[in-house]
Amino acid sequence: MTITADQFIAGTHTAAGHTPFNARDAASGKALAPAFAEATPQEVDRACQAAAEAADALAAAALEVRAALLESIADRLEERADAFVERAGAETGLPEARIRGELARTTGQLRLFAGVVREGTFLGVRIEHGDFDLRQRNIPLGPVAIFGASNFPLAFSVCGGDTASALAAGCPVVVKAHPAHPGTSALAAESLEAAVAEQGLPGGVFSMLQGAEHALGAALVQHSAIQAVGFTGSQRGGLALQRLAAERDRPIPVYAEMGSVNPLFILPGALAQRGEAIATGLAGSVALGCGQFCTKPGVVFVRRDEGFEAFREQLAGAIAAIPPAVMLHDGILSAYQAGCARLDAADGVSRLAIGEEADQRARAMAFITDFERLRQQPDLADEVFGPAVLIVVVDAATSLTTVAAGLEGQLTAGIHASDAELGEHAGLVRQLEQRAGRVLFNGFPTGVQVGEAMVHGGPYPATTDSRTTSVGTRAMERFLRPVALQDMPAAALPAALQDDNPLGLPRRVDGVEQPGARQ
Repeated sequence: MTITADQFIAGTHTAAGHTPFNARDAASGKALAPAFAEATPQEVDRACQAAAEAADALAAAALEVRAALLESIADRLEERADAFVERAGAETGLPEARIRGELARTTGQLRLFAGVVREGTFLGVRIEHGDFDLRQRNIPLGPVAIFGASNFPLAFSVCGGDTASALAAGCPVVVKAHPAHPGTSALAAESLEAAVAEQGLPGGVFSMLQGAEHALGAALVQHSAIQAVGFTGSQRGGLALQRLAAERDRPIPVYAEMGSVNPLFILPGALAQRGEAIATGLAGSVALGCGQFCTKPGVVFVRRDEGFEAFREQLAGAIAAIPPAVMLHDGILSAYQAGCARLDAADGVSRLAIGEEADQRARAMAFITDFERLRQQPDLADEVFGPAVLIVVVDAATSLTTVAAGLEGQLTAGIHASDAELGEHAGLVRQLEQRAGRVLFNGFPTGVQVGEAMVHGGPYPATTDSRTTSVGTRAMERFLRPVALQDMPAAALPAALQDDNPLGLPRRVDGVEQPGARQ
């Protein structure tokens, strides 16, 4: 397997940088070949300028070409499945089954977006014959900067959901590869680069830059050619990019998904009926992927009612039985250990369980406190990225609706309850709808289905824009904007807006839905 260490810029490869860095084997910490070089300011500029030059061609390309591009990327990624297993496994410590599953998710969402492009509803065509002749459609924003995430080397990286949705919307992308898996990123970039060429599109439709320094990301976000940013990562990183984007002469949107503690509420009826099963499921969700999912349940609210002691004992045993696991890299492991140490040392917090000890691996942990202590020290509920969970006992005098009202914005929130209890706790459900992008019932949030109805977003600080999702077909909406043409001569109208509808698009004409030939 050959890994290309160069920058991928508009169909060409360059290596002008002189600041080297290496990926590290996640299990051993040893450097992996080859050495990569930090992208130079000149390379950043070339990539962004090429994206700007390609923007009109991609926006004007036939929908079939855009769809075929996405499908070609998927096909080429699948051809390299074994290479991804080898390289991503070394760089991230993720097992083969996880990598193959993530590859399937990546190719599946590429093909899903291809279908959305062909169907055409995303264009949002509306025609109104009134005092004025008004014709509206969605157009792509222009070049998008995408930041690869550390915990999903395929599905949220070079060819992941942000890239797929931006290309589907008709926007060129400039990807900043995550420095923890540069080799995996290079393999993916080769697939995307080849697919762009295969469709006869300008090379500037895709570029990828390697680098480990914050200056690279800053230069990318502040380049005048970039019109939007997609980011998945830490709150500190997301807010830094948002500030940089806001400081531009012409500010641009930053769609940052910044994590969550994904609170769960266990109501008394569910606790009494199936508390032990909930505890087992909770432990599995906390430990899934070594707790390195942004949807991992990190805080659980429960009353000390019938079934509580059995729940507590079952959870402690399940957590203690979780084997230690390799985390994505040393930095994440160190941050996880520091977060657990903070909870371990906090007044009013007790350690409920801890997994088996092992060097350079994360041990699952569970802690317990009460709601009054959490109210006094709200930072106890700060996210600990890894296989740890905090149980918060709520006394009978405190309304769970009141507890939910004090939560920050979340990606997900969950309720375990009987059917009767849900009717009695309608206020709790309403509060969670206000504070999360996805509310689950009698389940666990790890596992995000890629489809039409999924929302992977939520109010601040989970994301920078609660109106959007980074997973599912509506992710395209982040990179589109509506434009209305008023009284434009018929001969000059874009095909999507012509009266005879030559593209067969679903449209809304004078308030009436017209399905079109594509549906």
